[in-house]
Amino acid sequence: MKLVIIFGPQAAGKMTVGQELEKITNLKLFHNHMTIELVSPFFSYGTAQGKRLVSLFRQEIFEEVAKSDLPGLIFTFVWAFDQEQDGEYIRKISELFASNGGQVCYVELEADAAERLERNKSPHRLMHKPTKRDIAWSERDLLDTMKQYRVNSEAGEITHEHYIRIDNTHKSPDEVAKLIQERFNL
Repeated sequence: MKLVIIFGPQAAGKMTVGQELEKITNLKLFHNHMTIELVSPFFSYGTAQGKRLVSLFRQEIFEEVAKSDLPGLIFTFVWAFDQEQDGEYIRKISELFASNGGQVCYVELEADAAERLERNKSPHRLMHKPTKRDIAWSERDLLDTMKQYRVNSEAGEITHEHYIRIDNTHKSPDEVAKLIQERFNL
């Protein structure tokens, strides 16, 4: 089993690359907004209740997949490197899969801010992420997150054996998916 964790800042293309990777592999995509959008009609993700429910749903899905006979999972995540709990969360998920014999692959995406602001408004993104449809709020959130957190790693910070960093500012999602597929033999 493989767990491919695609991480990077908002609107870097994690979900879209994950969708393309799902098409060319036998892995299932579990993008972070699948649980956020499930919970948001009841509780905003920013509330304690929203975060708790999202966390519970994700954990249950990870546990069931990790012990299943599925070939693997693609998960997307905005990892704030200056937040210890985010690193601990990634370690916890990675250990769950590794302890069940799975291989964990880290894919870091980066794209420049101007490109991300354009992607933030794309119809494809808005179709799959209703909570991003308030463009003014979503753009403010993207810019605030850039100021408040470090959402890409520093050079040499990630030493995991199965890791790739891709600047996909000028790469298509299918091109990036093929790079990932080749790098990790998916």
